[in-house]
Amino acid sequence: MTRAALRRLAIGLVGGALLAYGVTLPALYAAQDGLLFPATGSPAELPDGYDEIGLSTADGLQLRAAWRPPAPGRPVAVFFHGNGDSLSGAARATRVLAEAGYGVMLVEYRGYGGNPGKPGEAGLYADGRAALSWLSGKGIGSGQVVLIGNSMGSGVATQLALEARVAALVLVSPYSSLPELAAQKMPWVPVRWLVRHQFDNLAKLPQVAAPVLIQHGIDDTMILPSHAQDLAGAQPRAKLQLLPGLDHDLAWDRGAQLMQRDWLEAVLQPSQRQGPAGI
Repeated sequence: MTRAALRRLAIGLVGGALLAYGVTLPALYAAQDGLLFPATGSPAELPDGYDEIGLSTADGLQLRAAWRPPAPGRPVAVFFHGNGDSLSGAARATRVLAEAGYGVMLVEYRGYGGNPGKPGEAGLYADGRAALSWLSGKGIGSGQVVLIGNSMGSGVATQLALEARVAALVLVSPYSSLPELAAQKMPWVPVRWLVRHQFDNLAKLPQVAAPVLIQHGIDDTMILPSHAQDLAGAQPRAKLQLLPGLDHDLAWDRGAQLMQRDWLEAVLQPSQRQGPAGI
């Protein structure tokens, strides 16, 4: 092959790569909502021991959620699940707290589990606010509420803990921010400029006044433990638990849930443990 032919081949290969790159970026931008929020359309079965409730969002949606009232003198845990989970998975992730008499609200997002609407960062925050509003209507103030966010749900829980003075915040397998997570997954793409949904936990966590527990599996390859370490470094009062032998399924590990319960019992003030009786 002549030098000129080699030059033309090289130019063609570079041009083809640039064309493919140029096509890939818009495709990724357009597809990101489906990748970030793989919502399931059909309603999940209500977990045993839970009642179905309706949450009214500020933008006019009526969302199905699950509710288990607290035993007398116990707080309420509000759980925000990951992007591929459901009410049943959320119930498994809060089993130990339910056994301990905590009230538990399992929030189901817009677009998930048969709920109306389309998922997105602002929308999920609105769904979380609707959950706290429902509790307030039952006489349960934010000071009696423990927020728990797993994986994607860590972004919702952190935002609400920034807005309301809750009793405690528990982040399970969290990320520092979605752009940072996406950049680690696709280092060849300028993804930080493409991600519309920020969920910037790293920027918000230092401003959270509530006690914070961060749990992460050392073997987690979906979201690396470095995210949890960065979050703990940004919030000096946070308790970091890096758990060996656990991966991104940490939320369903009974041992990890027992550690959550023990930490909550240690940090909650007596007044925060006194949930409203008879609800």
